[in-house]
Amino acid sequence: MKQSIIVFIVCFLLAITWQAGQGKETAQTKHYDLTQVELLNVEIAQKIALQENPNIGAAQARLKQAKAALEKAVAADKPRVDASASTGLARYSDTTYDVVSLSDPSADQNYAVGSLGLQASWLLFDGYARKFRKEQARYGVQSSAASRDNTQRILASAVADTFFNAQQALAAIEIAAANKEFYEKQLQDAESRLEVGSGSLSDVLNIKVQLNSAKNSLLTSGRDYEVARYALAALLGLADSVLPKTVKLAELDKDCDIAADNTSADGEKLIAEALQTRPDLTALDMRIKGADSGIEQAKAGDWPTVQLVGKIDGNTQDSPVPAGEDFGASLGVSASWNLYSGGAVDAAVLEARQAKREAKYAYAELRNSIAAEVQQDITRLTAAREQVRLQRETLELVEENRKLAKSEYEAGSASLVRLNEAQRDLTATYGRLVQALVSYQQARHQLLAAVGRNLESFPCADESRAAE
Repeated sequence: MKQSIIVFIVCFLLAITWQAGQGKETAQTKHYDLTQVELLNVEIAQKIALQENPNIGAAQARLKQAKAALEKAVAADKPRVDASASTGLARYSDTTYDVVSLSDPSADQNYAVGSLGLQASWLLFDGYARKFRKEQARYGVQSSAASRDNTQRILASAVADTFFNAQQALAAIEIAAANKEFYEKQLQDAESRLEVGSGSLSDVLNIKVQLNSAKNSLLTSGRDYEVARYALAALLGLADSVLPKTVKLAELDKDCDIAADNTSADGEKLIAEALQTRPDLTALDMRIKGADSGIEQAKAGDWPTVQLVGKIDGNTQDSPVPAGEDFGASLGVSASWNLYSGGAVDAAVLEARQAKREAKYAYAELRNSIAAEVQQDITRLTAAREQVRLQRETLELVEENRKLAKSEYEAGSASLVRLNEAQRDLTATYGRLVQALVSYQQARHQLLAAVGRNLESFPCADESRAAE
């Protein structure tokens, strides 16, 4: 009978310790090949950032941590097996040895001891604490996934802002170069007139001053463009924040059809959509649900725990390792029920309830912030659209005015001062139009981000979700 119990327990322990091999992660991160990119637009820049930016990697790592926590919670449903072993030397005290030697004259005062043991325990009931711990971990995974998506949303919006700033600097170079070219031509004409006696030295000097100012503007614009490229490269996650010289930025679309853009057509609908789709709101919702599970998990401390325990152990005082006759076995059910813990369970429940309360307040605050953000972005987009329209109209007027001033100056019926003023107006208006277009594009992308739409066209974001 004793042998049958031992065989049964051994088979039981071997059966529950068998685990299927866990698959190792073999997928390796593929870096975006910028050598294949000659012209970088905002969509490609966002795609690169969503793949290369370290913040995305960190968010993905937090998601994997949450998944590991879920696996750990699931593991509590499975039996636990522990092995133990010890060996060494011992010595009887003189008094004990005198007693032992009376019954066994051959006994040595120094002797070897050893033990081997294998114990399996299986938690059968713990007041549903395991159930709610798993539930809380699952909500933690969903919250981490939503937080990862929100990181992508914020990053895509930041890339768009920075990219349009770089486009503005690039357009400023174009404007400054055109201004410089204009004054170079005017200087040639003025010097030619001076040589033939129909011009004045003051005109030549005045134009040289304007030309130097145009050259300075060109240098400043070039510096601003380089700075913008570094900022963009940092968001793209490139090493040393350097965008390869071979990569050119797409120019700002100066002819974009603002009338066809109906992004902000229905503010209430956009707010409702944002409250439905924003990943940061989803993450908080999962926190609230996880807090509910945390409350129930804390309440489980008032329930008893019941577990099945099987054990094989052997002890010997004759050798370092126990022999077969030294082993025994046991199999049974144990139960424990904490009757008093100084209020620890009540405190844990209160802590969990306050965690839920905090999450609900944060959820309400975020809802209000999202509604305000959408309304503000709609207002900015509407204003930016009107600014673009006005600047385009103004540009037509100043172009015509500069054309007239140039003709009159060349005909000798207008002074150089008027031509310079018309040229400055034209340059400034071009700059204001570029600024209005950049503000329009930034406001549009900010509104898409506020609503939660700015990731819709990026398969890389969907692929990262599918890989979960």
